[in-house]
Amino acid sequence: MAPDVLTWIQPRPEGLYLPTADAWIDPARPVARAIITHGHSDHARGGHGEVWATAPTLAIMAERYGPQAGARPLKHAGAIDLGGVRISLHPAGHVLGSAQVRLEREGAVVVVSGDYKRRADPTCAPFEPVPCDIFVTEATFALPVFRHPPAGAEVARALAMLAANPDRCLLIGAYALGKAQRVVALLRQAGYRAPIHLHGAMLRLMALYQAHGVDLGELRPMADTPPAALRGQIVIAPPSALQDRWSRRLPDPITAMASGWMRVRARARQRGVELPLVISDHADWDELTATLEELRPKEVWVTHGRDDALVRWCALRQIRARALHLVGREDEDD
Repeated sequence: MAPDVLTWIQPRPEGLYLPTADAWIDPARPVARAIITHGHSDHARGGHGEVWATAPTLAIMAERYGPQAGARPLKHAGAIDLGGVRISLHPAGHVLGSAQVRLEREGAVVVVSGDYKRRADPTCAPFEPVPCDIFVTEATFALPVFRHPPAGAEVARALAMLAANPDRCLLIGAYALGKAQRVVALLRQAGYRAPIHLHGAMLRLMALYQAHGVDLGELRPMADTPPAALRGQIVIAPPSALQDRWSRRLPDPITAMASGWMRVRARARQRGVELPLVISDHADWDELTATLEELRPKEVWVTHGRDDALVRWCALRQIRARALHLVGREDEDD
C-alpha cells in the first residue's frame, strides 16, 4: 500500500474517516458528513448532518429515523468530489439500495464493500466487482464451515413441510429489512401465489420495497385474518416474535427462521426453531474468497465479523491483509 493513502482514508474505531473531505463511511456515531453503504442499523444511524447514500437507502433511513434533512442522494455509478476524493457508489447485492463506496485520489483506489452477497436476489441490484488497490471486506461468515446452500432449495423444503402439515401454519422469522422481502420473493419464484401474512412490524418496510418497484405479490397484515383461517398459510415475522406471546394465537405453527446463522444448529435449538432455513444476505466463505481472487487487490482490510480466518487466507496467498476492529458492528439476524 502506498503510504500516502493513509493521509486521505484512515481506519478509526468508530469508522473509516476521510480527513480531506471531513467525511465518515458508516460511522458508529452521528457526524457532520456521512457516506452510508446501506440501511441496516449497524451501518446507518440517525443524527448525521449531511448524508450521502443511494435514494433507497435514504428512504430506509427516513423510515427508521425520520426525515434526513441533510440527505444527498447519489445514484449507482454516480460520482462526486469531496476534499479531492472522487467518490462513487456501486451495487453490493446485500439489500435494497446497498452500495459499495469507491474512493479514488491521486491514482489510488479503495473500495469499501459494506455488506455484500454474490447470489441472485430479485429484491436488489447484484454485486458489481470494482477493481481496486485496497478492498475493504466484511467477514460475517468468514469461516470455512459457512457454505450456504441454494436459497431456492431451502424455500422448497419449507413449502414441502407446509404441504405435509396443512392443518398448521408456517411461521418464518426473518430480519425486517432485506431478508423478509427476499424470502417473499423466493416464495413467489417457487410458485407460491397465495397471500402472505405479515406481522405488523413488517408492513412499512415491505411497502417501501413495493414503492421502489419490487414485486412481492399480495401481502396481508396478520391482524386482519382470524387465527383459524391461517391454517395452511405462511406468516412472516421478526425473529424476536417467534417465541413471543404474539405467536401463541397462530394455529400450531411450524417455526422456521431464515438466516445464515441457522447453519449453526445450536443457534436454532436455542431459539426454538423447528425448521432452520439457511438463507443469508451475506457472502459465505467460498464467495468471500472467490471475490478476493477475482479482484486481486494489493491489500485487503477486513471488518465486521470473523476476521482472523480471512486474514490468514490472504497471508497464505501473499496478499497483504489487516483487521480493522471497527466498533458497533453486530451480528445481524441476517
